[in-house]
Amino acid sequence: MFGVTREEIEALAAPWDAGDVDGVPVGEVIVGRPLKFGEHLRLVGFKETEQKIERMDKRADSLGMKRSDYLRWLVDKDLASVDVA
Repeated sequence: MFGVTREEIEALAAPWDAGDVDGVPVGEVIVGRPLKFGEHLRLVGFKETEQKIERMDKRADSLGMKRSDYLRWLVDKDLASVDVA
């Protein structure tokens, strides 16, 4: 499909599989989203109707945001308005 044979792929992968790669190690690989401002994060979630989720997504998109960023923004805005943030 991509014009590369299995043998060519295996030859390219061999140094990586053996741990023989160029470059400088940058540290331990940590899977997951990086800590925000050095603090641990906890999951917050809730269920909502499909119609409301579609409206949230449309509004978030109109602001150039993802749904999660839009919801965080709303919470931050509300908490700041009552001086809780």
